[in-house]
Amino acid sequence: MVGEVEKMVTVGLVWGATNALMRKGAIKWDKTIKSLPKPNTPQHPIITTLKNWFKLVCIWQYMLPFILNLSASATFFAILSGDTPISLAVPVTNATTFAATAVFGLILGEETRVGLALFGTFLIVLGVYICVM
Repeated sequence: MVGEVEKMVTVGLVWGATNALMRKGAIKWDKTIKSLPKPNTPQHPIITTLKNWFKLVCIWQYMLPFILNLSASATFFAILSGDTPISLAVPVTNATTFAATAVFGLILGEETRVGLALFGTFLIVLGVYICVM
């Protein structure tokens, strides 16, 4: 069980880091979409959606964290397929994800209330510790 907890925390850390990185990539994508000239003729909504999706796929700042995030999801399901109880895996992983997203967001320079984010992260770490013990 001890090895499983480390895997759960690692998955949560990867999810949290990639959440913050994907947010940065999505902001870059949004700026790219808004900077494009408007077409003279109206386009079908499906064509517009596919073009926008393709532009998102081409932004490595979004796609690389997205692929890492999906890899962590596969690892999470592998953890759940073992003997790990879901009543432990979900709270530990999701709490770690929440805390890691806040911390990595701070590292990446997102505007946030630093004191409250750190206090909330402390409470999350304490809660995970209580769940594991």
